[in-house]
Amino acid sequence: MEPHIEYIKTSLDAKMHVTSKGNPYWYGRDLMEILEYARWESFLGVVEKAKQACDNSGKFSSNHFRHTAEMVAIGSGAKSKRANMVLSRYACYLIAMNGESSKPQVATAQTYFAAQTYKQEIEQALSNEQRRLLLRDRIRDANKKLFSAAKAAGVTRYAIFQDAGIKGLYGGLGVQDLKRKKGIPNEEEFLDCIDREELAANEFRATQTESKLRRDKTQGEKPAIETHAEVGKRVRKAIQEIKGTMPEELPAAPSIKKLAQKQSKDTKHLKE
Repeated sequence: MEPHIEYIKTSLDAKMHVTSKGNPYWYGRDLMEILEYARWESFLGVVEKAKQACDNSGKFSSNHFRHTAEMVAIGSGAKSKRANMVLSRYACYLIAMNGESSKPQVATAQTYFAAQTYKQEIEQALSNEQRRLLLRDRIRDANKKLFSAAKAAGVTRYAIFQDAGIKGLYGGLGVQDLKRKKGIPNEEEFLDCIDREELAANEFRATQTESKLRRDKTQGEKPAIETHAEVGKRVRKAIQEIKGTMPEELPAAPSIKKLAQKQSKDTKHLKE
């Protein structure tokens, strides 16, 4: 793969955010920079074409393109407000498809978001059990990246670091407390015995903590632990604000190991 193509795809991955429900989104200013549009006004021209294409496809553009504002430093400690946008994966796909295809950055983004959109369609066709397996795999990957960021920050007591985030999300309850409350056998891994809604909340906790540790260039075990706890609390607060069920009150699910074994057998049977 050519270096600039790899750089663009890596940049799109790095700038991706994930909602508490596991849906990816990007900020317009980040996408504009990656696609190398020099001016916000020029980028907005492409956005308008993408919004029209969205509405023409039968989907409400307001569900995929959300205007927002942010404060940015302008020097000497002063800040100024500037426009930005929150874009769904579908919105980014339409922006790429309506951009200047002669630009290698735009062409690469078209391929990237086309593949992402296809992947989403495949995921939507999966059964609840298959989606749960997929989410569990994503959390394993998210935790690897989180622990890498934690290590870079100076964390050595990973169990304490992990428990801090769990307690933040679960209102002070640790893994052992949650196993007892939910009736999960002690020999089972906690994350193997929860359903999709709870898995998504934990993925959000992990990805956002990793992002914050790297973004803030956190140094020191204590600040890293405090960051994980704070992110967990914020995810919990977001669930409260939308009047969702608190994660500790969600019921346990059958061990995902059995589902994984069943899928492995099914796959093996299809290959025979």
